[in-house]
Amino acid sequence: MAVLTDEIANKIVENLVNGGLLTADELGDYKKQAKEQGISIITLLHSQSKVPDEELTRATALATGKKYVNLAEAHIDSEVLNKIPYDIASRMMAVPIGVDGDTLQIAALDPDNLQMVDALSSAAKQRIEVITASQKSINSILSQYNLSITDDLTNAADDTKYTLDEAPNAQEVRAITPDSPVSQIIAKLLDYAARQNASDIHIEPTRTELRVRCRIDGILKEVTVLPKSIESAIVSRVKILSNLKIDEHRKPQDGQFTTKVGDVEIDLRIAISPVIWGEQIIIRLLKKEAISLKLEDMGMTGHALRAVRDNMVRTGGMILISGPTGSGKTTTLYAIIKEILSDKINIVTLEDPVEYKIDGVNQIQVDAAVGLTFADGLKSILRQDPDVIMVGEIRDRETAELAVQAALTGHLVLATLHTNSAAGILPRLTDMGIEPFLIASTVNIAVAQRLVRHNVNDREVYEANKNENDSINNTIGQLLPQNEAAMVNAVSDLGYSNLPVYSDKYNLQRGIKTEAAPDGFRGRLGIFEAMNITPEVQDLVVNHSTNIKIEQLAVEQGMITMRQDGYLKALDGSTTIEEVNRVANIIV
Repeated sequence: MAVLTDEIANKIVENLVNGGLLTADELGDYKKQAKEQGISIITLLHSQSKVPDEELTRATALATGKKYVNLAEAHIDSEVLNKIPYDIASRMMAVPIGVDGDTLQIAALDPDNLQMVDALSSAAKQRIEVITASQKSINSILSQYNLSITDDLTNAADDTKYTLDEAPNAQEVRAITPDSPVSQIIAKLLDYAARQNASDIHIEPTRTELRVRCRIDGILKEVTVLPKSIESAIVSRVKILSNLKIDEHRKPQDGQFTTKVGDVEIDLRIAISPVIWGEQIIIRLLKKEAISLKLEDMGMTGHALRAVRDNMVRTGGMILISGPTGSGKTTTLYAIIKEILSDKINIVTLEDPVEYKIDGVNQIQVDAAVGLTFADGLKSILRQDPDVIMVGEIRDRETAELAVQAALTGHLVLATLHTNSAAGILPRLTDMGIEPFLIASTVNIAVAQRLVRHNVNDREVYEANKNENDSINNTIGQLLPQNEAAMVNAVSDLGYSNLPVYSDKYNLQRGIKTEAAPDGFRGRLGIFEAMNITPEVQDLVVNHSTNIKIEQLAVEQGMITMRQDGYLKALDGSTTIEEVNRVANIIV
């Protein structure tokens, strides 16, 4: 954003006051705060989100004499979008929105940036007119680039020379270059998936076509359909990139390779398996960019957060995280490691795959092909003088026994395994052959989690229906403050600041649906339950009690279940009751 003079800044705030977006008293307070912090009042308004970004952009355009456009509901033809490539548009935050005669109209966040204007004019190869727009507006148009992927892939598929009866031979496949139509299809799919923050790409053969789906925010969505004639070429190209056998069609194969989408490196984990109509390809995307991991940012709060933090500072025992594949278990372990990371301790991890690189942590990649399994790796780690050991997953009895022995001998062990609930972790270890008395004496805390979709920031408030009201009261009625006087303690204990008092009618929130977020969601957050292994829980474990009895006791001792945590997040506005019920339909 161009530097604003004092005169322009004064005009902007004057426009905001005249528009009823700021009162004179509020303006005086903000000017005082800006002066104390040594920043402009416009920067302060941006940072505190006092004025909606759209209105601030409108007031700025009016003050500077620039044209302004609100693109929240706009739909741009793909022919216009294609005049400026996505990578340039996203980097410069400037998007094409229309053509007026021989002039291309472009909406930009910073229309006074002359270098940007020159670059856009060169990219478009024609005269341009730059119009002011907000970041929200530009992001809305950037998301529409994704809609042209079907046409792009179809065009690339049409350029391939293979027919249904003419699969490419090995020599032809190895000659496929990065510029070939097949390579373009794969590159476009990876680019689309990366920009949508998809976790997986599914390329699934049917009798007559190839169906392509992406898992976005935990939900599989169909992206496009490709002709059956290019199936062999795509499968073979992916096998070559993954260093797999291109002539093996009867057995499943796993591989990996790394690619770059924009400025971000992505590790790709490939699983190819034979199905009735051909070979299915599943691609897992793991971004290698640095991320900030915080338990609070992941959605952990209240009882669960306190319990985990109390146990992560212990020098021995086990912290076990459970949940299905893709529920964020490993990310939670990384967040714990980031909090306890110190020059005074040696942290060693054993992972498959290593999803995030953390400076100061010794991370080991499991490789069964060379004999480096979780069990073998764990034996090696115990000779490396570790203080903290992270095991990516406890899959078998040998790994479980080694983890328990490590915990017994003064190491803090962090690990994941697959169960439906926190209470199910302890019997699962028993099923693996671990003696109950060893489980009781080594496991410090058992945590279970799921991921729910997060409401977008633009939300609407609605009144819950009778079924929702009843469900809320049946699930968390006993946790909610019964009156305003009890609110402070309830908020402090549960960790949510926007809780209502117990009622027969609740107001809920849902994200406003847009083209960029058709379901009203963007991103995901965790719902958690954390069960401290108290002496009473230990007794139940030793006596081979069921999951149900263990969970009942944990709830009596203060554990918040995943469903309860999800309902609290729904009342807080972060997600919806429907989404929590979809994800937390848990059988203990």
